[in-house]
Amino acid sequence: MTTNIPENATLAGWEEDQSVDHSLGSTINRSGMNIGMSMPSTPTSPYYNNSLYPTGSVLRDLSALPQKKPAPSWRAALAVRDSGPAAMLRSVRTNIVQSIRAFRTEELMEAASELGQHFVYANSAHAYTKGEVLESVAKAYHFTKQQAKNYDHLLDALTTLIDKSGPQPGFVVVLEGIPSTLKFDKDARETLLDVFRDAVEYWAERRVPYRVFYSFANLA
Repeated sequence: MTTNIPENATLAGWEEDQSVDHSLGSTINRSGMNIGMSMPSTPTSPYYNNSLYPTGSVLRDLSALPQKKPAPSWRAALAVRDSGPAAMLRSVRTNIVQSIRAFRTEELMEAASELGQHFVYANSAHAYTKGEVLESVAKAYHFTKQQAKNYDHLLDALTTLIDKSGPQPGFVVVLEGIPSTLKFDKDARETLLDVFRDAVEYWAERRVPYRVFYSFANLA
């Protein structure tokens, strides 16, 4: 039978009988019974400070020994899972068009990968005209120019065209640097976002997550 002895019981035994050589490979409890517990060799600095006890003392600063780390529980594992980019994305509504704000593109891409969803990145920062903006979106989705030549065609491609290709796991879309120029003013920019809002609604009806994050180009 294995006898479990509390840490304080072992220490008490040492304090009562200092004549016992505790460097041996066994520990004697108060009753004198050998419980077969092997003691580690004298720890080295920083866990053992020679200045604490006289030279040759058999006492050890057990309180300074590193504590055994508790085995990770399912709660700890769950906390780790819920603290990464995927957890961050789960905090956002499944179907939404919103400013990217404090989100980072790299984290959104990682989150999409962890959740097994499509990640689409379209950078329109250098676009000047409506055609150039639509072209940047088409390239991100691998659409042809014809499939995104105007807003109506783009909406059809974002919804019906993709829907016909088969079941979809979800989408995380980043529209970065949407411009505001003479050829693509704020009204045009808002119309583009409305197209994506319609697409988000379309996929929401089919219970497919579709999150769109956008940012505006910095004005020179």
